[in-house]
Amino acid sequence: MNGLKVPRKTLFGDLVSGLIMAVVSIPGGLANGLLAGVNPIFGLYSMIAGTSVAALFTSSVIMNVDSTGATALATLDALSGVPREEQLTYLVVLGLLVGLFMLVMGLLKLGFLVRFISNAVMTGFLSGLGVLTILSQVADLTAYSSEASNKVMRTIDTMLHWQEIDPVSLTIGILTIILILAINRTRLEKYSFLVAVLVTTILVAILNPESVAVVGDTTQILRALPSINLPDLSIVLSLITPALAIAIIALVQASGVSSSVPNPDGEYPDPSGDFRGQGAGNLAVGLVGGIPVGGSLSGTFLIRSVGGKSRWANIFTGLFTLVAILLIGPIIELIPMPTLAGLLIVVGFSMINLPRIETVWNTGIAPLVVMVITFIATLFTPIQVAVALGVVLHVVIHIFRSAEAVRLERIILLEDGGFAEGDLPKELPSQEIVVLQPIGNLFFAGVAELEEKLPEIGSTQGSVVIFRLRDRDEVGSTFIRTIERYTRDLQDNGNRLMITGISQEVMQQLDRTELLDLIGEENIFLGQARFGAALNEAVAAAEAWIAQAPETPEKD
Repeated sequence: MNGLKVPRKTLFGDLVSGLIMAVVSIPGGLANGLLAGVNPIFGLYSMIAGTSVAALFTSSVIMNVDSTGATALATLDALSGVPREEQLTYLVVLGLLVGLFMLVMGLLKLGFLVRFISNAVMTGFLSGLGVLTILSQVADLTAYSSEASNKVMRTIDTMLHWQEIDPVSLTIGILTIILILAINRTRLEKYSFLVAVLVTTILVAILNPESVAVVGDTTQILRALPSINLPDLSIVLSLITPALAIAIIALVQASGVSSSVPNPDGEYPDPSGDFRGQGAGNLAVGLVGGIPVGGSLSGTFLIRSVGGKSRWANIFTGLFTLVAILLIGPIIELIPMPTLAGLLIVVGFSMINLPRIETVWNTGIAPLVVMVITFIATLFTPIQVAVALGVVLHVVIHIFRSAEAVRLERIILLEDGGFAEGDLPKELPSQEIVVLQPIGNLFFAGVAELEEKLPEIGSTQGSVVIFRLRDRDEVGSTFIRTIERYTRDLQDNGNRLMITGISQEVMQQLDRTELLDLIGEENIFLGQARFGAALNEAVAAAEAWIAQAPETPEKD
């Protein structure tokens, strides 16, 4: 629980950010309950128990842990066929199992395993979940309930029976989407969900159309504290597989927080520590019967944007959500179901990352096939099957493309024109040329190791890093994303990156993925028949750049 003792000023800022976060996130919590096919109040229970408890234990100080579209959809699959009056019983066991799996993986320090999940598989999986999120809301959006076998067929069936769609419900849902998109283009974008819910709820309350269903038609929001529930051990075996799938899904999504959001001290959190924190959060969720939770990248960025700086920001978020249930439960019951459907449709579209898809598409046939197979499996098979298929694809790719661990060597240019291996610097020296040559595969598993070995930039200025990629006919999309990040970090500090010895095939990859534009064609040197010729040209260009580059003033 390190990090709970903070200055009074920070604590007050976290109090305010927790209040804002609760107000903004309550519509999303209700929507996730709806997406999971359970009482929407269970989505708020996830915020009360999961968000607050996880904040005490995660290695990441500011990670927001909450139910997500992915965990909600996986919960929907896990509870398929369970009668509504028994859903709470199953949620209790499901949450406890998910928490136990996460906790064990954290205690075994298995956080390193997230590096073996390729960019192509995650892109296909998240895109599939985004489409499923959208399709799962068709019934509430149109007020037409199809009896088809899966979400894709239900959507097609709804389109074939367009005459039975309720135009008023559809209008409310579309209005919700339009309001969110419009507000997202203003300074009030962080409140877009809240404003859309308020406007459409007030509109429906005034007009009172009989055909529009509201939350109160399906459930009653009790103005009471969540109760503690004991698990029914007789259903444990039936939920082990879906619980493991949900744990994997949540941890994979959370790895984006662990790897991209540093703690206040500048250090990146330990993924295994974040595993343990999410496990604790899910144990708490299981006891109250909420939807399983996981680290949310969007929620983490949101709580930072409203001023959250310590663990207390997420703790206060859960506490204020509890206060909201006690005070405004009857108001929550007035929210139209098409409004929640519109919210989730926007969330679904946000899960489909078009630039990421384009990167995989342009990288090569192998990652494209993996992405498409994972996408289709996510649409037409249970979530746990799609996850299992993704894991198998990881293993197969790792066997064929990660036969050896990647190494990173530094090449030193000798005065007689020869080359020698030098010590790899931990931090990049200023006003120097550093030639790096990766040895081994440059696909997803190896790239994770490569990125860890890259010299830190720190306050370095006026240096040139040269990557020597001779004898490579292809690089992976994960490597391309890594080089893109490293290039931007170098350029932001007044440094430059060059690539030498590449083949025409790799040159085409750099062009298709627009990395060539970022690096600059003048900084790319094609391989030549004469060994070392391209490298010598790159070194000469680097020396000329360093000699003429003006000194960059040091940053505060």
